[in-house]
Amino acid sequence: MKRIAIMGIGSLGTIMGAIISKNGGKITLIDANQAHVDALNQNGATVIGKMDLKNVPVTAITPDQMEGIYDIVILLVKQTYNDVALPQLLPHLGPDSVVCTLQNGIPEESVSEVLGAGRVIGGTVGWGATWIGPGVSELTSDPSCIRVDIGEQDGKITPRLKEVQQLLKMAGECVIVDNLPGIRWSKLIQNATLSGMSAALGCTYAKILDNEKATAAAAWVGNEMCKIVRKRNIILEDLVPGWSYYSLEFTDKAGLEKSMQWLRDYFKPHRPLKASMLQDMEKGRRCEIDQIVGTACKWGKTLGIATPTCQTIVDIVKDFEAGNIPMPTMECLDRFQLPQP
Repeated sequence: MKRIAIMGIGSLGTIMGAIISKNGGKITLIDANQAHVDALNQNGATVIGKMDLKNVPVTAITPDQMEGIYDIVILLVKQTYNDVALPQLLPHLGPDSVVCTLQNGIPEESVSEVLGAGRVIGGTVGWGATWIGPGVSELTSDPSCIRVDIGEQDGKITPRLKEVQQLLKMAGECVIVDNLPGIRWSKLIQNATLSGMSAALGCTYAKILDNEKATAAAAWVGNEMCKIVRKRNIILEDLVPGWSYYSLEFTDKAGLEKSMQWLRDYFKPHRPLKASMLQDMEKGRRCEIDQIVGTACKWGKTLGIATPTCQTIVDIVKDFEAGNIPMPTMECLDRFQLPQP
């Protein structure tokens, strides 16, 4: 029997591990949070919110308890902890082990540098959750949105990709794609728009979508990133069939208003969400601002594309992390100087 693990049992990993275990999957959950691991082993995994799972029996360990070789590892550690987690994982990978990174941002290259490109496939998670406390996570998206898209870095459809798909199907919908950069950048736009604004304004998606200027700012983030995608000849993939992030391209006021309405409609099932970056900020942890919105700013500079809205989000979060400002609120909207389309 193949040895399978999820590494990084935060909000998403707890729910994924609980559903797979409930459906009969034999999987080990690995996390550095001792209290969380203890609670999972003693009480099982509990999912609240949009799903009601109580005390699902799971097997959880800390990284120092890893033994032997794992055949499949789902990587859900925050990218900010890769420098610690990846060296811990490496000795427990064999030549045929596969690591599926479902992290935010564009992690495949940096993960491959440590673990070996031949072992790494990637994917995106299309739903949101909040870690409540040891053993408990809240599903904040509608259960119908539980979907993962996965792909090989070279776009090939391989037997190991289908094997990982079968595993992830035990937790919800899982779709194989032949254009990993396309889904990665679609997810990056998704995260940078609403998650970025959630972190910059210290609020849920609902408060952004109910505020005209905040929604416009999110649309501008998407617009700036679509210009980068066009320049790099990346073809965006729909994360939800029929919902294209090209809808965030606009050149006039009418186009901006259409993009804003698209955001309101697209994110309607996710209104209760609070960005994982904001959750980290509230807990005093490093957040993934550089890996998410910062990626757009970096590529903008490289390609000569202005990204002022993305940069404002990064600046606000960095100011908070440096202790220059208190926890961001909706008042931070004043820092956004939105262009006229």
